[in-house]
Amino acid sequence: MTSTDFNYQLNNHQTALKSFAYKFTKDQDDANDLVQDTLLKAINYATQFKDGTNFKGWLYTIMRNTFINNYRRSARSQALITVNEEIPSAQLHYSATVNSGDGKFMMQDIYKALDKLQPEYSTPFLKYFEGYKYHEIADMLNIPIGTVKTRIHLARQILKNNLKMYVNNFSKVN
Repeated sequence: MTSTDFNYQLNNHQTALKSFAYKFTKDQDDANDLVQDTLLKAINYATQFKDGTNFKGWLYTIMRNTFINNYRRSARSQALITVNEEIPSAQLHYSATVNSGDGKFMMQDIYKALDKLQPEYSTPFLKYFEGYKYHEIADMLNIPIGTVKTRIHLARQILKNNLKMYVNNFSKVN
């Protein structure tokens, strides 16, 4: 399918996508955002569309998956936020011990452990820690995605071994 045909198909299905999105969101603005996200993903992944596939079904699948992922992401962020006017004393105890001077020494040790990592391990690990996805890191560093995953895994293992002395402190926080 040529890009002109692809764009024509996108335009033809835009109205149907809006009504389908509204069924998910029950809000016109959110539905428009969902349609926009769907069209953007469809354009980004146009090369993955195979001729003979139901174009409308392909778009609906992208929309459904986008909605589900956004819903899960918002549910996770809502679950992390709890609003209490009063902080229980048990939480104050953990908060007080975590905020002690030990924290500064822990951070110094973490930075030292990171500095000890070889660049081929620390670079992908830090990029992942900053929020980049595996495929983005692979593109940045010009290495296969499997190599990125392996290096991040090995960096975690090395850091875990170098920071064994804090195992008890970390388990108290969780």
